[in-house]
Amino acid sequence: MIKFIQAFLAGIFFTFILDFFLFLGIKLHYIDYHLVDFLKEDTDLYYNILFADHQCLLLYLVMSAILGYLVIYFSRPKITAIILAGLFGIVLSTLIPPVGNSVGKMLLLERKQTLKDDRYIYHGDIYYDGRKDIYIFDNELQRIIKLSKKDLKP
Repeated sequence: MIKFIQAFLAGIFFTFILDFFLFLGIKLHYIDYHLVDFLKEDTDLYYNILFADHQCLLLYLVMSAILGYLVIYFSRPKITAIILAGLFGIVLSTLIPPVGNSVGKMLLLERKQTLKDDRYIYHGDIYYDGRKDIYIFDNELQRIIKLSKKDLKP
């Protein structure tokens, strides 16, 4: 049992570092590019919120267990080093602007959505669905607008 806990804690450490750089690339090259640059205003979306809201807990726990086993107990250190270097290389590639933008689109962009409030109907692509607000590219206005979730109708 102690071995499992030790491996799991080591895996949590490595998985956290991988997740940090993945979401950093998405924040820099997808969120900041599309929302901050096009809205011409600062958003209230911070890295911690993005990280917490879009973390898949089951995937995180499974990756922690696998990486922990590889780092602590796998008997082939060269294979472990190759796997870790490959994972870090893939995740660090999100710091390259086109890659971070593409990964952000894959994870966050919802195409061809319709939203309604008391007065209007919005048709377009949802760029980010946050805790309190939704950022949608309205096809009629041809720009990204920020809508409050509490004003939208189901």
